[in-house]
Amino acid sequence: MNAWRLAGPGGALLQKTIRVPDTRAGSVRVRIEASALMSYLQSYVDGKLPFYAPPQGEFTIGTNGVGVIDAVGRDVWHVKPGDRVIVSSHVVARDNVRDPGQALIGLTAGAHGQAIIDDWPDGTLAEYALVPIDAVTPLDGLDAFDSAQLCALSRFAVPFGGLLRGRLAAGESIVVSGASGAYGTAAVLLALAMGATRVVAAGRDRAALDALARIGGARVRGVALSGDVADDMQAIRAAAGGTLDLAFDIVGNAADPNATLAALNSLRRGGRLVLMGSMTVDLPIPYTQVMLNDWEILGQFMYPRDAFKRLIDLTRGGLLDLRALRPVAHGFAALPDAMRAAAAADSLSYVVVQP
Repeated sequence: MNAWRLAGPGGALLQKTIRVPDTRAGSVRVRIEASALMSYLQSYVDGKLPFYAPPQGEFTIGTNGVGVIDAVGRDVWHVKPGDRVIVSSHVVARDNVRDPGQALIGLTAGAHGQAIIDDWPDGTLAEYALVPIDAVTPLDGLDAFDSAQLCALSRFAVPFGGLLRGRLAAGESIVVSGASGAYGTAAVLLALAMGATRVVAAGRDRAALDALARIGGARVRGVALSGDVADDMQAIRAAAGGTLDLAFDIVGNAADPNATLAALNSLRRGGRLVLMGSMTVDLPIPYTQVMLNDWEILGQFMYPRDAFKRLIDLTRGGLLDLRALRPVAHGFAALPDAMRAAAAADSLSYVVVQP
C-alpha cells in the first residue's frame, strides 16, 4: 500500500510502498477514504515543534480520518467489516489505573504515553491504517455526507472536549476567546448546537468574526479584541448583555495573556474558564479576585472517548451542521501542497487528503 512515511520530525518525508498491516488483538484495519490535515502539519514535519514526542523511528503520519473497516482482530465484537467509521488519533490506555497514559497516533505521546505511541505509531496518511478498536466510531445514519465532509467532525471534537469539561448547559451564555481561529470557530458553532442562548465570539480578525456571526445567526455576537483587558472585558459583557456563565479559551500561541484575562473577567460569580489553547507566556491569575468571585479555572487536553459518538448524535439530530465548514480535498500524492494549503486555510475550511 502507499503511505507517507516520516523519518522523525525534521527528517525525510517520503511516499513509500509498504506492506498492508495485519490485524492484531483489539485492532481494526481501516481503508482510509479521507485524512484530515492539521494546520501545523508542515511545521511538525519540519521539526519546528520540539515539544512533541513522536514515535521512535520511521512512521506513517496523519491523525484523524474517515474510512471503511476492512478487517477486525480478535477481541472486537461489535464493529464489522464494511462499517464506515471515523478514526480518532487520541488514544488513552485502557489500564484501570489512576493516571492512564495517552497519545495522538501518528503524531505524539501525551502524558505517560510514549509506550502507547511506540506501540501504535502509524497514522492515517496511508491507504490502510491499523488502529486500536477504541480509536474508531461508527458513522451510522450519516450516509448523506461524503467522507471529506465527515472529517469536519474532527474539527469539532477538540472544542467539544473543552465545552464538556466546562459543563456548558442549554440556556447558558458563553464567550469563546480565539473565535477567529479554526477551533474557536468550531467552538462557536458547537456551543449553538448545545443550546447556548448567547455566544460571544471574541478574536482579533474582524472579517472572520463577521463571517461567523452571519452563519451563527442572532445568538452570536462578534467582538474584535483591542488587547486592552479592561476595554475588552467591557466589550464582551456588552455583547452578552451582562456577565457570562462560561469562558472557553482556545487562543493559539498567544504572545500575551490579555484575551484570556478579558474573558475571565467577563464571567459572573461562579463562572467557569476552560483553558484549551496555547500561550507563549505565563497566565497571571488574580488570586483574590478568583476567590471572591467563586470562579473555576479548568484545563482540558483533547476530548473523552465518547466525543465522536455524541457529535454524531448532534449531527444526526440536525443540531450540528457539518456543512458550515468547507472541505478542500487534495490527492494523495499532493501532500506537500496540501500541507501548505492547510497552514493557509481560513477558519471555515479545512484540508483533507484522499488516497
